[in-house]
Amino acid sequence: MISAFLKAVSQFSDPAIRRVMWISVGSTVAIFVSLFAAIWFALRETVLFDIWWIEDFVDMLGATAAFALTWILFPAVASLIVGLLLERVANAVEARHYPHLPAAPGPGIADALSSTLKLVAVMVALNVLALPLYLIPVINLFVFYSLNGYLLGREYFELAALRRMIPADAYVLRKRYGIRVFLSGALIAFLLTVPVVNLLAPVIGTAAMVHLVQRWRNGGMPAAGEEGGSAEGKDIQPATENEMTTT
Repeated sequence: MISAFLKAVSQFSDPAIRRVMWISVGSTVAIFVSLFAAIWFALRETVLFDIWWIEDFVDMLGATAAFALTWILFPAVASLIVGLLLERVANAVEARHYPHLPAAPGPGIADALSSTLKLVAVMVALNVLALPLYLIPVINLFVFYSLNGYLLGREYFELAALRRMIPADAYVLRKRYGIRVFLSGALIAFLLTVPVVNLLAPVIGTAAMVHLVQRWRNGGMPAAGEEGGSAEGKDIQPATENEMTTT
């Protein structure tokens, strides 16, 4: 699993990836600033206490509270970028590491964005519900990375897998490698909370998941194009990519 993330980082010198990196950095900064501004405005405009001096004190702490909430919700909202970057990142990774693969038959950007929006809504809602637990030391880290690790792992996996698999086969593959999908998601969630690194986390996570899906489709063995990989492999899914275009 770690090797997939290292491969993702090592491809930063690729011109195709560098172009996407700038998009990721700009989009991530825009999302963070917009989310912070929206939360701060909501906190300032919401009357939480009837006693004026307590309300003024809460308003003074608004910036700190807004920053904390932004940091908590950022991994969820930043996932919007994945739907936009998926094809560019995946194509660059496959062109370099898996040149034998034919063009991926789907889904398109519209479908990827639709799927991403649905999951982002779920992630935001669940993180808001978990806010009381985030106030408890130690437990907050466990809950945050477990919750977001599961959701991010599923999102990144499905977006990468459904490019070359039908949904039923992608589901089987995700169940077979469920623990690894979760751990990959937890690592992506961690990267999204590390300053500076989080600007590139969507690109790193997307590229890494493309590598992981290819390996898992090959039965956990190195896929063709990887060191030690073979063209035959042990692909789990019975449906071919040509069959996907006819279903």
